[in-house]
Amino acid sequence: MSAGSVSVACVQVNAGTDMARNIETAVGLVRQASDAGADFVAMPENVSLIVQGREQQMAEARTEQEHPALSAFRDVAAECGVSLLIGSLAIRVADDRLANRSFLVDGQGEIVARYDKIHMFDVDLPGGESYRESATFRPGPQAVLAPSPWGPIGMTVCYDVRFAHLYRDLAKKGAAILTVPAAFTRQTGQAHWHVLLRARAIETGSFVVAPAQTGTHDRGRQTFGHSLIISPWGDILADGGEDVGISQATLDMSAVDKARQAIPALRHDRDFVPAKPAVVEAGRAAGE
Repeated sequence: MSAGSVSVACVQVNAGTDMARNIETAVGLVRQASDAGADFVAMPENVSLIVQGREQQMAEARTEQEHPALSAFRDVAAECGVSLLIGSLAIRVADDRLANRSFLVDGQGEIVARYDKIHMFDVDLPGGESYRESATFRPGPQAVLAPSPWGPIGMTVCYDVRFAHLYRDLAKKGAAILTVPAAFTRQTGQAHWHVLLRARAIETGSFVVAPAQTGTHDRGRQTFGHSLIISPWGDILADGGEDVGISQATLDMSAVDKARQAIPALRHDRDFVPAKPAVVEAGRAAGE
């Protein structure tokens, strides 16, 4: 495990339907984070654009080669000499399908790793909100562990956070930092955001870096904000609140080994016989 420390900043934005304006805002915040001493800057999911509906999402999507956000963000990473997590962009991968793709870019502006979001957000929330990510996006096929000067980075996106086995696998393969760029809904964020992210950090003994969208977006969609940086012991090192801006913390990378030595749960897996499905006899109700 890498020793030393790294200054990390989360960029929190309120992406709208104007891609050029969204890019300009995000680039400005990356420069601000760099001026504040950040070595590693992380941006949220859908950082360059949030539009609702399959038709509009398909119309606005770009391939990697032609995506203006990817080009601009690679340029600002090289300009500032920072490692940059591009939380995610909608990347056209077929005539009728997109990938929700996260990129890790180094301080020379080179792409180090790509990760396509595995778990699709297909939910109907209380109150009427409904999302069908799989109608437009193709699920990613594999987990990704990316190299960095501070140790391996396990890349995930938003809804992935509800699937603990993904994070356990990344940590067992060596991840010291887990990234969770998100556009978490306000409703689910208020209930689950802090708890889920702290749990992923504690379960794996890893730092969690979770930059987030905030505020009201296209067609009234609301996101929760509260970009978080969390220690391997589950302590919240930085919370971005609800405003657009940056939040920052210094990660002491030796804390990863200390947490995993104190609670070596990653080494304590055991094989077990899966439970059989529960069977309820016809005509009998619980408690009878």
